[in-house]
Amino acid sequence: MIRVNAAAHLPRQTLRRPIQELPDELISQIAAGEVVERPASVVRELVDNALDAGARQITVRLQAGGIRLISVEDDGIGILREELPTALKRHATSKIASLNDLEAVDTMGFRGEALAAICSIAEVSVLTRTDEGASHGWLLDGRSGELQPTARSRGTTVEVRELFFATPARRKFLKSESTELAHCIEAVRRHALARPEVGFAIWHEGKLVAQWRAVAPDLAGGEHLLDALRRRLADVLGEEFIEQAVAVNWPADDVPGESALTGGQQRLRVWGFAGVPDAARSRPDWQFAYVNGRFVRDKVITHAARSAYEDVLHGHRQPVYALYVGIDPTRVDVNVHPTKIEVRFRDSREVHQAVRHAVESALAAPRSAQTLPTTTAPAPSTPVEVPSTLPGPMPRQQPLPWRTEAPQVGQRVSDLGALWRPSDRVTAPLDAPDIQRAAPVSLSKQTATEVPAALPDGEWPLGRAIAQLHGVYILAENAQGLVVVDMHAAHERIVYERLKQQLDAHQITSQPLLIPATFAATPEEVATAEGAAEALATLGLEVVPFSPKTLAVRAVPTTLAAGDPVELARSVLAELSQHDASTVVQRARNELLATMACHGAVRANRRLTLDEMNALLRQMEVTERSDQCNHGRPTWRQLGMKDLDALFLRGR
Repeated sequence: MIRVNAAAHLPRQTLRRPIQELPDELISQIAAGEVVERPASVVRELVDNALDAGARQITVRLQAGGIRLISVEDDGIGILREELPTALKRHATSKIASLNDLEAVDTMGFRGEALAAICSIAEVSVLTRTDEGASHGWLLDGRSGELQPTARSRGTTVEVRELFFATPARRKFLKSESTELAHCIEAVRRHALARPEVGFAIWHEGKLVAQWRAVAPDLAGGEHLLDALRRRLADVLGEEFIEQAVAVNWPADDVPGESALTGGQQRLRVWGFAGVPDAARSRPDWQFAYVNGRFVRDKVITHAARSAYEDVLHGHRQPVYALYVGIDPTRVDVNVHPTKIEVRFRDSREVHQAVRHAVESALAAPRSAQTLPTTTAPAPSTPVEVPSTLPGPMPRQQPLPWRTEAPQVGQRVSDLGALWRPSDRVTAPLDAPDIQRAAPVSLSKQTATEVPAALPDGEWPLGRAIAQLHGVYILAENAQGLVVVDMHAAHERIVYERLKQQLDAHQITSQPLLIPATFAATPEEVATAEGAAEALATLGLEVVPFSPKTLAVRAVPTTLAAGDPVELARSVLAELSQHDASTVVQRARNELLATMACHGAVRANRRLTLDEMNALLRQMEVTERSDQCNHGRPTWRQLGMKDLDALFLRGR
């Protein structure tokens, strides 16, 4: 028999202890545990104060990774002599004086406990001078309170020595000097990314380890904040980041000024730079988000930015970006966390939509279009009309019939389908399977599209098609050299974007099949077809039971009329079975349309004529997000003349 000690389960007797106030030193040390995690925390707080003082040059000096010494020197307005001793007291600050001030904070620091907390766990001294009639500066010893005159130019220097000397247990949790140094550099780098008008320098053990010179935006001279940010991001993150990033500016009718960095905005604004999908990384270590100039880790902004990449990012890759949100300070709460790295928005949905829309708009423009010349000389061209879907296999020696009418050079192509439409003068023969699948399209209901057939060298960003490689890649020549296009991936994106536009406009039209396509279906497919008939109709599909074990496809989207209706129906039914049919368009819209576009895109080994290839290139240049397919893979690559010369060792 097992005997249980009943006394072991009785609550332990609690000793009564008197309620009393904690000593000031212990209070400060508790606060220090919230504010100061490592040397980088001290660097962040001191740089915040320097920026609030209007500094235009900040120098950080470190020893032993910041454990032995942290010195932050600035050229700001300085501290008055009579206010200097008060600056080191708990909850002493010049930045807020009432609850109204707290609800509309427009400075980096405001809580007033940082310096006092640091003084409780380290040796602190402050050297400062103002320009208000002062003939010299003043040096304050934080431990003794001694104040003495000292020579110095305008500004403030705060020295923190022997961090955690008063709390040795905390010091044991610090990492190696090199690791702590890396965190300190990262803390300064985050400030540098948000304040291009301020110069930063970091010294360690007497050696300069990082420096970023001030890049003041010349607003009067036409250079705005985005230009200054572009140069600062190139200095901090490297030229490669800027070369593979697009500018974000929303709303586009306004340009953010320098005041936007510190909360001077009264309207919601989003600007910065977002990396193209090709620049994505395996880790989210190059994601920088700022609210009124303050670096934050905010789930709303992070989710909104990641959502903007859903349509163009491959796999689990992480996008890179530096995004800045300007918002009325009264609409954001920065007093959420002692380290001020978290915020809370009054209307998080509004911020989410703004960030997502801003990044999506920036990524939507095809990068090939960025190289379009501002002026283009007229060139002879021949407008063409071909079917709304790719024709069936045709002998290579049989050319497609083209119309010959007045040319329109540089006209925007709105639909790849319009580029492959047969002329009403001559009808190209279709194979028997194609005749069974799709009824003829009335040309009177379609708009003719005119595309130059003769393309001058260098006129088009993606160049002029010269060949097709193994029925998979299109080779084109442009002013830079050779362009290689994955024709299936490119056409898939074009069809996908067209389907999205049609669905948004509720204009996905169906094309009845002359002979319904039947197939043996599983019980789940039959049930899905019956229960999701309305959702299928919204997508332009009509799939009905033909027998208890057979389904019939009676109509397909016009854009996908040349595809395999059975394969298309099965893929869509599989997607629908995993979602609620009543909300499938809202919840699984992109996934379904991507599936449909994949089946409707031109397949590998499909032989295209030069005119068809050129039509595809022209449509890529004007289709949003055409640089990536629906799965986030690139659709084209540029090989410049230098790249080709290097392959053949030319000039060596």
